[in-house]
Amino acid sequence: MIDQVKLKYKKAICDKVMSQKQELIVQKDNLRVSQLNNIESRLHSWREDIIEIYAKSIESGLDPAFEHLQEWGSEAVDTLVNFNLPLEIALDEVRDYRNLIGNIIKEEASNLHLSIDQFYDMISDFDAVVDRAVHWLSMSYTRRFYTRINAAEATALELSIPVIKITDVVGILPLIGDIDTERAQELMDKALSKGSALSVEYMVIDLSGVPIIDTMVADRIFKVVDALSLIGIKTILSGIRPEIAQTMTHLGINSSRIPVTSSLHIALEKFLSQGDRSLGSI
Repeated sequence: MIDQVKLKYKKAICDKVMSQKQELIVQKDNLRVSQLNNIESRLHSWREDIIEIYAKSIESGLDPAFEHLQEWGSEAVDTLVNFNLPLEIALDEVRDYRNLIGNIIKEEASNLHLSIDQFYDMISDFDAVVDRAVHWLSMSYTRRFYTRINAAEATALELSIPVIKITDVVGILPLIGDIDTERAQELMDKALSKGSALSVEYMVIDLSGVPIIDTMVADRIFKVVDALSLIGIKTILSGIRPEIAQTMTHLGINSSRIPVTSSLHIALEKFLSQGDRSLGSI
C-alpha cells in the first residue's frame, strides 16, 4: 500500500512538471534570447529533454535518469564545442531548472500533503540527478575540449615544419619559433619523410625565425643533418645571425663540415644563379 501511495504522488508531480514544460522553456528563452539568439532553437531542444529527464526521474528513479542524462549531456557538449560556447551556458541550464522544478516539487508536495520524510526523499533524489548532470557535463566538456585542443596542436605542429621543394633537387625547411623536445622530434621526422618523398638532394634548413640556439637545439639540428646525410641528402644551414654564430662558437659546435649562409636569400641565390649541384660553391 505504501509503495502504491508513493508511486501515485510521484507520478502526480512528474505529470505536473511535464504539464508546465513549455512554460518553463519560455521562461528560459526570455532570459537568454538576446545573448544566444543564433542557437536558441538548439537550446529549446535541450530544455525539453532536460525537463523530461528531471520530471521522469521523480517517477522512475535514479538509474534510468542517469542513463538518459549521459545521452543528453553528450549532445549538449557537442553543441557547446561546435558553437565555441562556454561550459557555463550548459551549467546554467542545469542549475536554473533545479530551482524552477524544485519549486514545483515543493508546491505539489504541499498540495498533496506529503510528509517531511516523503518530500525529503524525493527532493534528495532530484538533487542527485541534477548533481549528476553537472558532473557529466563538466567531465564530458573537458574531455571533448582537450581532445580538440590536442588535435589543433598536432595540426599546428605539423604545419609549423613545412618542407618546400623549390627545384628538382632543392628543398627548404624554414623554422620559426622556439624548438622544444616535441618539436625537435617532429623536425627530425618531417625532414626525413618529406625529404625522401620529394626526392631532394639538398635541404636548406633556415634558422632565421629561431630566436634562441642553445645546446639542445643545436644538438637536435645537427642530428637532423646527420640523419639526412644517411639517406643521401646534403644540408645547408641558413639564417645564422651573428648572435647565433657566437652562441654556437661558445657552445663548441663545429659547423665547418656543413655549408652555412647568413640568410636564406643568399643560399637560394647561389643555388639558382649557378645551377650548380655542388655544395662547395656555397
